Amino acid sequence: MKSRIRKFLPWLAVVLWAAAESPKTIVDLQPFRTETTVHFVSRDRKSGEATLIDLNSSVQSWYLLEIRSADGAVAAYHLENPYPTRQKLLLDSSGLVISAGQNRHSCDVLRDDTLPNARAARLVYPPLCEGRIYLRNPATGHRTTLEAATEFLREHVWGGEKIIDFGHTLMEDMNRETGKIESANQSHEASRKGAPLAALVDSKYSDRLLTSGNLGIDLGGPEGHGMTPGAWYPVRGVPGVYVSLLEPDMIDAAILGSYSGTVSHLDDVEASALSYLIAFDLDRLDLGFALGTEYPGVGWSDRALAQQKDPKLVGPDGIGKIAPLVATGLIAPENAGRTVATFTGGFKRTHGAFKYGDLALRNSGSHYGFIEAGVVFSKLQPGLATVFVLDDGSVQMKTWTDVDSKLLNRIKYARQNGVPLVEWDQSSQSSKPGALVARWGDGNWSGSQDAKLRTIRSGAAIQISGGKRFLVYAVFSSATPSAMARIFQAYRCDYAMLLDMNALEHTYCALYRRSGRQLTIGHLIKGMGQLDKSTPNGAPLARFLAYPDNRDFFYVMRREIEESKP
Repeated sequence: MKSRIRKFLPWLAVVLWAAAESPKTIVDLQPFRTETTVHFVSRDRKSGEATLIDLNSSVQSWYLLEIRSADGAVAAYHLENPYPTRQKLLLDSSGLVISAGQNRHSCDVLRDDTLPNARAARLVYPPLCEGRIYLRNPATGHRTTLEAATEFLREHVWGGEKIIDFGHTLMEDMNRETGKIESANQSHEASRKGAPLAALVDSKYSDRLLTSGNLGIDLGGPEGHGMTPGAWYPVRGVPGVYVSLLEPDMIDAAILGSYSGTVSHLDDVEASALSYLIAFDLDRLDLGFALGTEYPGVGWSDRALAQQKDPKLVGPDGIGKIAPLVATGLIAPENAGRTVATFTGGFKRTHGAFKYGDLALRNSGSHYGFIEAGVVFSKLQPGLATVFVLDDGSVQMKTWTDVDSKLLNRIKYARQNGVPLVEWDQSSQSSKPGALVARWGDGNWSGSQDAKLRTIRSGAAIQISGGKRFLVYAVFSSATPSAMARIFQAYRCDYAMLLDMNALEHTYCALYRRSGRQLTIGHLIKGMGQLDKSTPNGAPLARFLAYPDNRDFFYVMRREIEESKP
């Protein structure tokens, strides 16, 4: 049987692709896809047609298999290749072919009930072809009581958004913490060799210790021992991971006094609010990103101005849903065993665009873009803070530009969220606050309608120390963007961006330590443990790792040599 192979846009045509404004499907949105179509005859001697779409032929992680039967009915299956650097999927008239070097494994899924049976299985990732690939099945993602109540108010109660904002002003400092400051009598042992750069702090704290009763990660030694403010401490049993504590009022005065025209003055409340930071050594660890079962979403943001919305389109990229692709809200089986940490992603699409400022007036309101497994769900927009992972595993963070589109075919994961908190200043060779840190509307920092910005917030940053790169995730117990910028300045981060805010569930971070078959879950803040489910006998189940969630998230994995299936 003859097959038909089609290749789509080369990278030089990406600019034209990005500018195209017309209704699309999620498949149409993929500029680097290839398609192979074959005709086949089923076992009951009926003819059919099958098309295998490699959604990004540079990444080779996700595929869509469409099977059209003789009566014209089409069934679509979202397939995952767990070993993209070792094998790829092909299609011929006998079915799928998994090609791994000189080895080829045929998998007849066109003429039997393998795929319908896998679709009906009560598994999110049923294995196919002797476990060489997976089918991604739709799942219902977990949502918390707070999320459910918030969505009900927003969607069904007139003026619900104002009620939510009012609640925010009442609860803005609900998660605020201050650490206990004491003399340096007994402490955990800070790490120096191979650790991230310590924060620049006021010299009066050099012989003081900072203690939190809510740190939920095991650093070894008795619980409650103090930590030198801004120093990094290795996590017991999880190599390449470090933890630090700091309050903004402990930062070196030269930093707190810098860029006063860009950063707002910190009041006493947020200046003394505790910040928790965790750093991941990117020489030893990889980063992934996954969509939740519901969020962020791909339609129009409520914040986008009416004049920026094209009435012919259901969303800024021409799509209103991602079907037939499936977002599972769950770490895939091939990555679950080596995952050491997870943390929540960025804003929902509802708030993921600009209502004010220059960014509100271009690119349909500058909706935040995101990519998973090389598949574009929402285009990356210029001017936005972006964290992304290339096909070689390298993690980068920068303000996206049109020129960066040349990287698109190599991007495996990406998430945009607002504008930078800090960026690197070449002239001074130091961190500087982002230009919009103190401008509520222009920076889309969220908060209440009257710009009450102080609340629990999370952010991510890149720090370089002695040629080593670290990904830093931080939770600020009560902060405005200005306080976040000061903390990231103090830690000498090259770039930093906001992620999410307003509740522990939106700033969630968990760390996993394995001993044989036993999994121990620690949380950056102890209260985050309440977000995990549990088994009937009370054993904890890790969010994102043990069950699907409705929110997007990042996950950190041990770097290992990928093993192909026999």
